[in-house]
Amino acid sequence: MSYPLAPAARDRFVLERRGPKHQLDPERACATVWEEELDGAGVLAPTAVIFLTNRECPFRCVMCDLWVDTLDAPVGEGRIPRQIAQALQSLPAARHVKLYNAGSFFDPQAIPPGDYAAIARLVAGFERVIVESHPAFLGGPSGDACLRFRDSLPGRLEVAVGLETAHPAALASLNKRMSLDDFDRAARFLSHNGIALRVFVLLDPPFVPAGEALAWAHQSVRVAAEHGAAVCVVIPTRGGNGAMEALGDAAGVRLGLRDLEAVVERGLSHDGMRTFADLWNVERLFDCECSPRRADRLRELNRAQAIPAAVTCGCDARR
Repeated sequence: MSYPLAPAARDRFVLERRGPKHQLDPERACATVWEEELDGAGVLAPTAVIFLTNRECPFRCVMCDLWVDTLDAPVGEGRIPRQIAQALQSLPAARHVKLYNAGSFFDPQAIPPGDYAAIARLVAGFERVIVESHPAFLGGPSGDACLRFRDSLPGRLEVAVGLETAHPAALASLNKRMSLDDFDRAARFLSHNGIALRVFVLLDPPFVPAGEALAWAHQSVRVAAEHGAAVCVVIPTRGGNGAMEALGDAAGVRLGLRDLEAVVERGLSHDGMRTFADLWNVERLFDCECSPRRADRLRELNRAQAIPAAVTCGCDARR
């Protein structure tokens, strides 16, 4: 099936292949997690992760499946603070908090700007507050919301940006409506304003030529480091959203656990940047009896930011 060239046609390509969304309560966060993540000082920081229920992101990225846990309409003022307050009551104490909303925290249609002050009061006890944003909301007039939220926090603000891939043509084809220049401007905006940068990189995104996916994953992590990222998270690309299946051979999803190990290990060579493997639902990558041990090794790597002893298996020789 041919993939459209025009952005509006690409939007239709993505939307027409979707299944139903989950039914969500706008008064409750759709999920919460408590985790430990190594901080910049080399100490494991207890971290509260809150997945907020809010309006769907306006960007129809071809590989995204996060829309399944979003609403079709904006939430009214007051609901996001109530979600956060309730979620924090259910989680153990933490030093850091992640407020993830399957889109951009500074999109006014997702998180009402009138809620910023109430949100800031709720997270005032955290040393670091981590949110996510598309570059479109970082810099220029759109960047005022980010700076206003930063100024309301006693702790440090960190913003996660999905670079996805440093392959220019593949990035353009993802329908994310951003370029490497956009990423560069967003990174400079954050650095200039004393806001830490976290970068999401896809291990094997669509449209990267076969045989080049691993090299471009390494390059994407390198670009994150060159732009001053404090953290880079490598996320295995997954299917299941309809659009990815329709792409066929262009969808990527060719790399596995051994490749994820290689990318994260090399990421540790970039001074000043922590590199983590996203291990959500990692079992889908299992393809050998050694896979559980490789997943455990990646967990150890995430916790220590040091390279553990390698897992040896006959499958390495068969590659």
